[in-house]
Amino acid sequence: MGSYYTLLGVEPDATPDAIAAAYQQQRERYDPARVVDLDPELRATAVERSQALEQAYAILSDPIRRQEYDASLFDAASNGRTPASNPRRGLSSRERTYALVGVVLAFALVATIWVLTGSDSEGVAGQAMPQMNRVAPEFTLQTLDGTPLSLSDFQGQVVLLNFWGTWCEPCKRELPALEQAHQQYHEQGLVVIGVNLTHSERAQGGDAATVQAFLEQFGVTYPNVLDLEGAVTNAYRVFPLPTSFFVDQTGYIRYVHIGELRFQDVEARFLELLRRAHGEADNFDS
Repeated sequence: MGSYYTLLGVEPDATPDAIAAAYQQQRERYDPARVVDLDPELRATAVERSQALEQAYAILSDPIRRQEYDASLFDAASNGRTPASNPRRGLSSRERTYALVGVVLAFALVATIWVLTGSDSEGVAGQAMPQMNRVAPEFTLQTLDGTPLSLSDFQGQVVLLNFWGTWCEPCKRELPALEQAHQQYHEQGLVVIGVNLTHSERAQGGDAATVQAFLEQFGVTYPNVLDLEGAVTNAYRVFPLPTSFFVDQTGYIRYVHIGELRFQDVEARFLELLRRAHGEADNFDS
């Protein structure tokens, strides 16, 4: 079954305006009033699809609920349950029923995640984030000066992996916060690593020099690596940009954040992971 994005016919990194436009187009297409003179099955199909579109738009038009939904997609993909993306020629009555049930279940899943993550950071400043308990995929990529950098080089430290691109406006906005976190907490064990989607940069006419100039423009000093082929991006199942992963001292992904990070968000997660490592807070279930 497709995701809310495929239901609306947009990409996972679609802008809010693109999502709104796609929703209006699909809503007009499946408006039950347009098929009032047709047979009951077609009218029922239109009603079901309209309901599904309403659910999809309700989630994707709300930044917080969209973030939680994207996180649920990441979790599903990581467990081999990637939503189908093949286009359909048509839906049978049974398939329509399954699709509607699936939308309802997906909505319930998002609501559950929202409730759970809304209370998982009691006493900690910053946005609530979905918790994870998954080994971070190992990788070795080159920095801009050609030096190999591996995730395992930083075992025993908290690593913030930030996937980004030069064309991404939220990526630009969060750079000062990431740089501030790097400057303030690097000596205490926080490692900020930017992972540039260089394969996508190339598709848009950019290259490593474009990335270098961009980072210099914003005064970024923390390490950045080039994902030339997109292998690491795929391994982490990155959907919209920016997407950030908080990896603890044992190499486990503990939090994922989709969207713009603030300094207090990074600070809160880092200090929390330090406390957990020192036994000053309840540890994660491994």
